[in-house]
This record gives sequence, structure tokens and C-alpha cells, in this order.
Amino acid sequence: MPFSLSLPRGWPLLAVLPLIFLAPSAQAQRVSARDREAVEVLDQRMVAAEKRYRDALVLGANSDPRGTTEGDAALEDMEDVMTACLKQRGCPVHTMLAAYKRLLKQNVDAESSASDTEGDVDLLDDGSDHAEAVALPEAARAARLLNDQRHAFDRMVQYNPAVQAGIRRWLTDMRVSLITSYENYQYVRPAMWPAWQGHGLPEALLFGIMAKESNGRVHASSRAGAAGLMQFMPATGRRFGLGPDGTGFDTRFDPTAVGMASAEYLDERMRALNKSIEYSLAAYNGGEGRAQRVYSQFGGRGFWDEAVYNQFPGETKDYVPMVIAAAWLFLHPKQYGLEFPRVDAQPANFVLAKPASIYELTICLGNGGTRDGYMRALRNLNPRYEADAWIPAGTPMKGTARIASLYARNCVSGPRADLARTLIAAEVGAAIVRSTGTVDVGELTPVEGVPTTVATGQPQPAKPKLAQVREYRVARGDNLGRIARKFDCELKALAQANGLKAPDYSVRPGQELKLQGCRK
Repeated sequence: MPFSLSLPRGWPLLAVLPLIFLAPSAQAQRVSARDREAVEVLDQRMVAAEKRYRDALVLGANSDPRGTTEGDAALEDMEDVMTACLKQRGCPVHTMLAAYKRLLKQNVDAESSASDTEGDVDLLDDGSDHAEAVALPEAARAARLLNDQRHAFDRMVQYNPAVQAGIRRWLTDMRVSLITSYENYQYVRPAMWPAWQGHGLPEALLFGIMAKESNGRVHASSRAGAAGLMQFMPATGRRFGLGPDGTGFDTRFDPTAVGMASAEYLDERMRALNKSIEYSLAAYNGGEGRAQRVYSQFGGRGFWDEAVYNQFPGETKDYVPMVIAAAWLFLHPKQYGLEFPRVDAQPANFVLAKPASIYELTICLGNGGTRDGYMRALRNLNPRYEADAWIPAGTPMKGTARIASLYARNCVSGPRADLARTLIAAEVGAAIVRSTGTVDVGELTPVEGVPTTVATGQPQPAKPKLAQVREYRVARGDNLGRIARKFDCELKALAQANGLKAPDYSVRPGQELKLQGCRK
């Protein structure tokens, strides 16, 4: 989250500097026991403020809006401490200022996040300086800078040409997919990351697998039968508690359940394969039986050993470095000129004030604060509902604080809500004007029971008369437009026959409709 560097409150940094040189040094002052106690209290306050500021940076890195408030408050605390230090006999102003400057160096101002200047802080990095002045050949120095091993994950994998080629692909043809995956991950992170954290697994690995498997789309499915964010096959999913629940919903589409299942699976594979991320990823993609067999057959030799590497199919050879590459970029974006968007994904629930579909919510929410709007976030956080299904009033919906605010403002009532409902109810067929006139084409020979066409006089199959009225019971997920298409009805006639008013033409599951004006 952005923290202001202008510091308008208290003692601005530029105002403090000249006073430091005017303040007498501790050695030149006569310091009493009471003064020393006061200095110790100020030192403890500075330590507390420093911790508060570091915690605020973590909140900001996790897109928690509390980061801004906490960061500003911590800066205020530090300014107050420095102001008091200037007035306190024996207080080490230089030491206090050094702590203040050290923390400001870690701050990232959102207004300058688009810049790519030296010194920018990577919110996913630990803040250590990775640019070392080492007398190495240029190629070796570049490799060292790109693999500074500041994260535990960096030491668990090999940063080799295969991974570098994967990074190249993510940064070129697949850059959009990578950024989209990151945005999608931020919304489901609160549901998925705790399980991985509890198993001591790297978050970067979770992101890398999800980016490669589904781009962060909860409802992703493959022709082979894999499904969900982490693309569990049915049999593997069942082993870890995933599959159809009592309502028929497949929990492979549930982010929380998938987070727990994938953490348990990776933890199991890592323990069985000597904590090798490469082997574990090979098991995830190419089958755990094959990976375990190869690992045992070759005495635990590394995945990149030629004899081992060639035991795996081409898909797995591609999969392993691509996942590692995505994870690497998750941890080291700034080094590659990559800027992930800031996503306001603080979880929050809201309750539907009236029936709505995710499509309708997507329209009335707008896309304020995002590039693509909120449909993917709503679908990912509420996977039990199809995008066009009507969700009953009173249903709790998962979202973010931003979504909940926009819903209350734009979707409950007012012009935006009315417009969204009108657009959802719009049907192409209603725009077609059907002629009711007759054309004199001479004598035609009628065929009993079979009407003839005006253009040719040839018989054509009879259609049910429009006057023929049947009934239909509304099913879950139905809307009037879908029913009209199914039975080839004129929407307005169908609505009028059932007393449904524009623009919403709302129906409810179990409702009996008269199929007036329908041809099927």
C-alpha cells in the first residue's frame, strides 16, 4: 500500500537535518540518571514504531488497506520521537535519524511504482540489497545478480537455462497470462495460501502451479478431466477429499478445498522425493508413480541429470521449468522489469438485496479500480453459481471490501442497477419485426393438414399453432430469455401471458409458466 514520503506532520525530514548539527552531542552534555531514563523510553518508542512500520509494509504487500493507515501512524510516531529527542538532553539524534532513514528506504510510494529506477523495492522481496559490487566477468556477475538466493525458494531449485527460457516465455508471449494469473491469485489467496503456509510450502510454488495449470480460473477444465485452479484429476482429487458433495457441486472448483488438497499432495510428494521441487512437479504433471519410480531407479539423482530428465515425457519437461519460472518471477519481478498490478483484494461478504446473476453484478459493479472488472473475481469466489444463473435474494456472496461497497452503491437500486437488469433481459429475437400482412400469389393447391409456402406453393411440415398453450415449470438457473429460446417463443407475448413486467421479466424456480406464443 502507498505510504506518503512528504511527511507534512511534525518535523519534516529536511527540517530535522540542520537541527541535528546544532544539537550538542551526548558527550558534550551533562546527562543525569533521569535523562538516561528518558532517552531509554524514547529508544523503546522508536523500536516500537519501527516494528509497526515494518508490519505495515507487510500489510501493504498483501494488499491490505490497513497498511496505509498503520504506515502513516508509524511515521507519525517516529517523527514525534525525533522531535522529543531533539529536546531531550543526551538523546542520540544521529542514531534515531539513521533508524528513520533506514525504514524510509524500504517504503514504496504507489505514485512512483511505474518508474523503473534503481532502488525500487520489490514488495515480495525481503528488502535486502542484492546488487553487490563483485569483480566477476560480466556474464557471471549477471547470473549472480539474477540468482541472489535471498529467498528460501531460490535455494530449493536450480536457476538454469531451462528455467531462464521459461522466464523468457512468461515475459514475452505469455506476459498477459502471467499478469492475469497474478490478479486472479490475489482474490483467492486468502482461501488458498493458509494451507500451504501451514505445511511450510513456498507461496511462490503455489502461484507457479496455479499460473501454469489454470491462469487462476476456478472453473478451468481440461479434455482429460482435470478441473479447477490446480487441475486435479478425479481420482487424485478423491484421495484428498475433492469431488461431488451432497449438492452435486464438485469441490475441485472450491478454492479453499483445493488449497488444502494441493498443499497435502505437494507435502506428500516432497517428503517422498527428498524435498525435490523438480521431482514433485514432475509427479504433479506426469504421474506420481512415474516420478517415484524414476527417483528410486536412479538413486535420487537430480531431475536435470540427463538420464533422469529423459525418463519424462515432453509435456513434463516443459511443465517443470515453466512452473519454476512463474514462481521465480513472483518473487523477483523488479529484476526483470515486471510490475504486477496492485489488487485491492481484502475479503468481505455482502448479501444480495434482490435476485441477481453474476453477469448482472458484473455490469452494475463496473470496473472501477481494476482493468477487467469483477466477473472473474465473483466467479472464483462464488464457484457454485453459473454466471447466468439467477441467485435468490438474501444469498450471502463472497467478494472484497471494494466489491461490497460498489454493490451497495450501484446494484441495489438506481440507474446503474436498472440498466444492468435491462441489459440482462435483452433478447436479440425481440428486435425482429415480424410481418403480419398477406401476399396474393394466385391459386394454390392445399394439402390437407399441411400448409404451403407462399413463395413456392410446396408443402412444408406443419408447426404447432400459436394458440396451443402448454405449461412449463421453471428450473434452477432459468430466465425468461432462455425459456423463450428453448420453446421458440415471442418474449413479449410470453411475458404478457404470465404477467411478467419489463425490464427484468424475473422468474423463480418452480414457477409455472404458460407457453403462450411458442412454436416448439
